[in-house]
Amino acid sequence: MQSTVQWLENVAFEAKSESGHTVVMDGSPAYGGENRGARPMELILMGLGGCASFDIVTILKKSRQDITDVICQLQAERAESIPAVFTKIHLHFVVKGHGIKEKQVAKAVELSAEKYCSASKMLTDGGVEITHDFELIELSV
Repeated sequence: MQSTVQWLENVAFEAKSESGHTVVMDGSPAYGGENRGARPMELILMGLGGCASFDIVTILKKSRQDITDVICQLQAERAESIPAVFTKIHLHFVVKGHGIKEKQVAKAVELSAEKYCSASKMLTDGGVEITHDFELIELSV
């Protein structure tokens, strides 16, 4: 996997992925940014949510659950000192659909956290405490 990050101006950068997608990153105005894009640490948090959500959707589809939406809400805490690394992250999954079995969702969340999510594994190996929970929303037919 490869990526290129190019400086645009001030503290703004454009990242290009190997698959051809671009993302603009920018610092906060307090550091000379203009709020033109997500902060780099926000992208790490979003990447974790995307990685875990990918697992949840894939696992639930394989277990034939009739899901219509999966939302991952993340809350993170960072160290007070430099480097201001993540210390705690909580992932809350909101799973919507028809006749979804709670046991299947619990299993999907557990498998993502303990086996499949590369981003989660990398962060927990680095000392980040990651917790998970979920809620089911049954949609009427």
